[in-house]
Amino acid sequence: MSVQLVQCQTQVKRLQETWKSMALAPNLISYVGITIVAIVWLVSTLINRRRTQRRQQKTRPNTPNLEKRLTERQPGVWPPSSFQRPMANPYPSWSLKNTNPLPYRPFRYGPKYNVTMGLRTMHWDDWIELDNEYLQYHSLKAARIAERGQKCCKTAPEAWDAAVELLEEFCKYLPERYPTLFQRLKGRGVGVVNLVTGETIDIKTCLDIHKEDPMQVCARLVQDDLAIMIERPDGQYYLLAGAILLAGFWRLEDKFGMPLSEIHTSGDVPQYKEKLEKGMLNMFKRLQPEKPVLRNNYFIQVDDNLAWSESLGGEDDEGINWASAGMVEGIENVHFRSERQSLRRLPRSGGIVFTIRTYFHRITDICQEPYVPGRLASAMRSWGDDVSHYKGKAQYADVVLRYLDAMHQKQIEDGLDLEKEDGVRAYPY
Repeated sequence: MSVQLVQCQTQVKRLQETWKSMALAPNLISYVGITIVAIVWLVSTLINRRRTQRRQQKTRPNTPNLEKRLTERQPGVWPPSSFQRPMANPYPSWSLKNTNPLPYRPFRYGPKYNVTMGLRTMHWDDWIELDNEYLQYHSLKAARIAERGQKCCKTAPEAWDAAVELLEEFCKYLPERYPTLFQRLKGRGVGVVNLVTGETIDIKTCLDIHKEDPMQVCARLVQDDLAIMIERPDGQYYLLAGAILLAGFWRLEDKFGMPLSEIHTSGDVPQYKEKLEKGMLNMFKRLQPEKPVLRNNYFIQVDDNLAWSESLGGEDDEGINWASAGMVEGIENVHFRSERQSLRRLPRSGGIVFTIRTYFHRITDICQEPYVPGRLASAMRSWGDDVSHYKGKAQYADVVLRYLDAMHQKQIEDGLDLEKEDGVRAYPY
C-alpha cells in the first residue's frame, strides 16, 4: 500500500472522529460537504499520480543502453534509422568571388607531438565548405575524371545504395546551404542545377541513362574528395566507394577494397597500431547518423600540384614514397597542404562517408599571418622520427625551418605580442 493511500485513510478517520464530536453542531451539513470534497480530491490526486508513474514506465525503453543495442546487432547490418539531417541555414553572405577559403592551421606548439584522431563535433550547417576557389577545383576535377576515370572514381556493387544516398543528400543540402550556387531540380526529377556552370544533375538520368558512377556525380558538385566505408559481415569496414581526385599523396586504386586498418598500416601511419587502431575501430562501430564529427591534418608539399605531388614521381609509378622526392633548394615552391575531414553515417544504408577538403597554399603566403611561422616551426621540431618519416621532413626541413625562424623573428621585431596568441588564433585556425 502506498504512502499516499495510508495518509488518505488516516485523514478520513480523523474527519469521522470530528463528525462525532460535532453531532449537535448546527453547521453539520456544511462540514460533511467539505469533508466529501476533500476526500474526492485526495483520492483523485492519488489515482492520477499512479497513472503517471505507469505511463512513464511504459514509455521508458526496455534497453536504453546504446552499447548493448550495438553489440547485439548482426555485423554488416546497421539498425534502421529514422534520422533526418536538420535543414541547413544559408551560408552568410556567401559569394563565389569574395568568400575566401577558411584559414585552417591545424598544428600545435611543441615540444611534444601527440598522435591522436583529433575528433570534434560537427555542426550540420558546416558539412560541406565551398569558397571562391570552387570553379578552379571543379575544372580540375572534371579534367581528372576525363583523364583517369575509374582510377579515381569507383563504386563496388555493395556500396551502390550508399553512394546514391550520398548523392541524394548533396542534392538536398547544397541548395539549402548555397542557394546562390545550387537550385533544387524542379518537376518530378531529383537533383540540382548548378547556377554558375549551367550543369543539371538529375539523379535518374545520370545513373540510369548515362550510367555514371554515383561517386563521380558527387565529385562534380563539391570541392571535397569523397570516400565511403561499408561494414561487411566480418565486422570490418572496407573502402568500397570513392572519388579521390585531389589527394596529392595516395591513389584510390591502391586502397580500394581494403579494410580500415590495412588502409592505415599500408600507408605507414605513425603509431596506428599502438594509439589509433582500437579507438578508430570502436568509433566506426558506434558512430551514429545524428552525430557527425570533424578532424584536420596537414602536410608540407614541395611542388605546386594540388592533384598529385609530382615530386614523388609519376602518378602511375610503382613504389611511391617520400624517398622519391629530391631535396628542396628554395622556399618558392613549398606549399602547405591541410585537410579538413568530416565523417558521418548515412541513415538509410549505414555507410560511413568521409569528405576530404584539401586547402593548398604557398607557405610564403600563410607565413604572413601572425603567429603562424613560429607555431609551425615549433610543431615541426616536435615530430618524432616516425612522424618525420611519414611527412617527408628530410626533404625540406633545413630550408623550411630556416625560413619559418626568420619570419617569426621578423614578426617579433615588428611588435608581435606572443602573450595574446590564444585570443587571436584558436585551434585549428
